Amino acid sequence: MLNLPKTIVWENGRVKLINQKLLPHKLEYIETDNWERVVKSIKDMEIRGAPAIGVAGAFAIALFANKYDGENLEKFMQDLEKVSKIVATARPTAVNLSWAVERVKNVAKTATSVEEARRLILDEALKIQREDEEANRKIGELGEPLIEDGDTVITVCNAGSLATSYWGTATAPLYVAKEKGKSFRVIALETRPYLQGARLTAWELSMAGIDVVVATDNSIGILAMKEKINLAITGADRITSIGYVANKLGTYPLALMSRVHNIPFYVAAPSSSFDLKARGPEDIEIEIRSSEEVVYIGNMRITPENVKAIYYAFDITPPQLVTGILTEKGIIYPPYEKNIKRIIGKN
Repeated sequence: MLNLPKTIVWENGRVKLINQKLLPHKLEYIETDNWERVVKSIKDMEIRGAPAIGVAGAFAIALFANKYDGENLEKFMQDLEKVSKIVATARPTAVNLSWAVERVKNVAKTATSVEEARRLILDEALKIQREDEEANRKIGELGEPLIEDGDTVITVCNAGSLATSYWGTATAPLYVAKEKGKSFRVIALETRPYLQGARLTAWELSMAGIDVVVATDNSIGILAMKEKINLAITGADRITSIGYVANKLGTYPLALMSRVHNIPFYVAAPSSSFDLKARGPEDIEIEIRSSEEVVYIGNMRITPENVKAIYYAFDITPPQLVTGILTEKGIIYPPYEKNIKRIIGKN
């Protein structure tokens, strides 16, 4: 069994989540019964990773319902709609967030009282969390055969247990392979500017007893030349109906490097990360975050005071660079336009 703490849980009417901005130096939890505090955690990246913020969004709605003062169902539904919009737009690129909010909102529409709506919303939020954990484990089982004894695997950002309910997406095959006694090495690209690879992926893989080393993002070319890399695997924040992959900045260069050096490049994501209404890059809103997150490392400014930075938080990898997509429903291979609809489902 994977010996890592759960990223986010519901306990006695409160949400408890790991503050990922403090890792690896300090394991500290945020505990709250305030839905707006959860939204702040999503915006500030105290919790991050597409599946994890989907769960967080569902729990935020559950907190709102749990503390709602009033029993007028019509007024409750009006207020729920307003809160849902705020939660769903806390971060725009990861489709899991709006997907989870829609799920809990839709079950509330079937309620005949505010009390029933509270119960239905919480039940659905807990179901979303449970399904995510089960999906990630299945992704691990399906992806494990891709890893052989002695392999070197490269990844970017954190698509690990910290980014999900448990197990992770890109890391799930690694954890299952470890369970089966396989010995392998992982290169975690550090992932500027928030260093999720260096801080988070390295932390959880080392906690799990997996051999992990960190490398700078701009070293991927020389790594492919000098290190025998057998597999590249990343997560995804949104996958379109024809296979474009929006993921943390650095994924597209890793995919390009993998193609040039004949390294299989896989994306791992649950079905909730697919946006079947989107096709190309023009259908994906890429979050642009504050310049301050780039020009500072911790509390130290690394650029001149008058120089700002451009920070697109995600990039988009074209489908022709993707070897396969690992999902809980199976591994999807090209042609993606046909096989995504066949395996994930139609609109």
